[in-house]
Amino acid sequence: MNTNALWDVTLTDGQHSLVFYALSVAGLALFAFALRSFTTQHEVSVRYRPAIIAGMCVAAVAFLSYVVLVLKFDAGYTQTSEGWVATSNAVLSWAPRYFDWTVTVPLLVTELIAVSTLVGSTASRYRTIGVSLAVGMIVTGFIGGVAIDDGTNLGALWIWGTLSALCMVGLYVMFIFMMMRARRDMAGSSALPTFNLTIALLCVIWFAYPIVFALQGFTVTSGSYVTAQVLLSVADIIAKIGFGALIHKIAKQRTAEDIAAGIDTGHTGPIWMNGEQVAGPRAGRQNPRTGRR
Repeated sequence: MNTNALWDVTLTDGQHSLVFYALSVAGLALFAFALRSFTTQHEVSVRYRPAIIAGMCVAAVAFLSYVVLVLKFDAGYTQTSEGWVATSNAVLSWAPRYFDWTVTVPLLVTELIAVSTLVGSTASRYRTIGVSLAVGMIVTGFIGGVAIDDGTNLGALWIWGTLSALCMVGLYVMFIFMMMRARRDMAGSSALPTFNLTIALLCVIWFAYPIVFALQGFTVTSGSYVTAQVLLSVADIIAKIGFGALIHKIAKQRTAEDIAAGIDTGHTGPIWMNGEQVAGPRAGRQNPRTGRR
């Protein structure tokens, strides 16, 4: 049984403007975060810098995908007396999201592992499993949601959506194991609550993606298309910028604690958090774990 393609709708002027606004704002926000990540990567030690670099790549790739989304959305709908009617390019106002996720979701997993307590072969094993599950989650979603009959085949949506969901469950299980390990290895660390919050944020916001995927299994309307575009734009901002900001905070907290513990981090500059210097030259006697002097 087939339904209409999610993007094959006719939009009102207001709906067209709303989608254009959501795509543009998300793209600009991602560009700003990529620039911020590039200019602040020196704030953490080289041990955790791979996480910051991965976050910068996430924002840069996502920004480029939103540039494509904006351009193809503009070209994918033609204004008529009935409204904005979809053209043959309309699918490209949607499909580039999967191109983005195929690269950025594995990088999000890499970011998290880079600031975790996993090291050596254990970190490598988790990274291999996590990246594989992340790629599998996105590729199977793309096959069912776009590649087969433009995402209109309900059978394909169910089969490939289920496979994608299984990969997602696998990632959640891995995240739980990482939280359990961090609870043991980071006991007393100021970074532990932030680490747990980061995983919780990712797990919650990722639910937006299967919800939007499921919308393709119902009667498609212009309202559902607009809802999907706006929801995914907001989810991308939170999952990439909000998550990246928390990763940066963890990296700074762990750098400060390494310095306090006398570990040679190779980091010589001061570390500032919330307007207060917590480590580095002339940092005083403040304990970066407790926030007290």
